[in-house]
Amino acid sequence: MIFTFLALVAITWGILRFRGKARRNRLFQTPVSLEHIAILENNVPLYTRLPKELRETLQGCINYFLDEKVFVGCDGLEITDEIRLIIAANACMLLVNRGKKYFPGFETILVYPDTYMAREVSYDGLVEVHGDSARAGESWYRGPIVLSLADVVRGSSNEQDGHNVVLHEFAHKLDEENGVMDGLPILRESAHYKEWAEVLTQEYDEFLDRVEWGKNKVIDEYGAVSASEFFAVATESFFEKSDQMKKRLPELYKQLQTFYGLDPAEW
Repeated sequence: MIFTFLALVAITWGILRFRGKARRNRLFQTPVSLEHIAILENNVPLYTRLPKELRETLQGCINYFLDEKVFVGCDGLEITDEIRLIIAANACMLLVNRGKKYFPGFETILVYPDTYMAREVSYDGLVEVHGDSARAGESWYRGPIVLSLADVVRGSSNEQDGHNVVLHEFAHKLDEENGVMDGLPILRESAHYKEWAEVLTQEYDEFLDRVEWGKNKVIDEYGAVSASEFFAVATESFFEKSDQMKKRLPELYKQLQTFYGLDPAEW
């Protein structure tokens, strides 16, 4: 009797897994509508820069992303197809050439109309200080992504300023997939970890020196907060300041190029 029950469980699990995989493949193979392509072309310049074959792959990724994630409008914001597509397209840039990957472990994206206030705890010695902090976005560990729509639109519309809150917060989601947010995401091959650690450690140290001496140019200084933030802001610059990064920080560019499987400086 027990063996029969276990067999039924195994069969059911196999059927559900097969159906899930089939649905996923179908979504990845379905082109985006012409109406939605127009939204992407008008609001996501990175999309128009992509080579044609990667654009088609991105569309499939967008379909799957929109099917998996739940968008919640905050402070009275009504979620529209345009909002969902702009966020999905920018987020999926990080996955476009990494196979049929997706962002596991969470499903909710909270969207505020503009910069929002969040409670923040800091410490002055043994004194715990509570206050409010203005945010453009944040990624809660094993929890939702929170975004300011105004900052999403601003970051998406200018693909050359190195500021894109969607790329930033979803880079954190890649970072946390191995169980800890430390600037070391799951790499493609085990052989890559040694080189990644050596290069990123050196690049981060040199970045901190540039920030201290006021000579930093390519990567946002917010990356000095931690190795995790460095990975997130470096990702923003990799996609939006690719030419500068490839020239000024070639070793860092090479690591991100290997990780994302892309060379945006050549687009």
